[in-house]
Amino acid sequence: MTNRYLDDLIVGDRFISGGLTLTEAEIIDFAFRYDPQPFHLDVNAAAESPYGGLIASGFQSIALCFRLFIQSGIFKESSIGSPGLDEVRWLAPVRPGDTLHSEVEVLEVRPSTSKPDRGIARLRYAAVNQRGETVLSFIGNNMLKRRPG
Repeated sequence: MTNRYLDDLIVGDRFISGGLTLTEAEIIDFAFRYDPQPFHLDVNAAAESPYGGLIASGFQSIALCFRLFIQSGIFKESSIGSPGLDEVRWLAPVRPGDTLHSEVEVLEVRPSTSKPDRGIARLRYAAVNQRGETVLSFIGNNMLKRRPG
């Protein structure tokens, strides 16, 4: 079922997205624009870093995890609203050539008391690589529409 509303969700529901492979060029481009640290930007400097090679920015990994879930079509639209992200954990580096997918679990469903057309779904996101390793996890408080009528 795609294009779900808040009312369609049940605590414990789980969703898995398709995957996407990160290239070296994508990692460097993101880092150049948003997180210009040597281990994200420069292959030689990254080799000398504690990571032993180029890695994606953690912020790129969060954005990719959210993107993959939204592209899965479960929700027509979703906004991570206040209080935003909780319990962000970067568990393993993401390297060029890694393929990530999102696994998302519904933790809580709460209709708004002030806006009857929407509510909050508290979702635990995990980005998982091609080896089955969870590389990132976070909780998002997603604002969703309620079913009309």
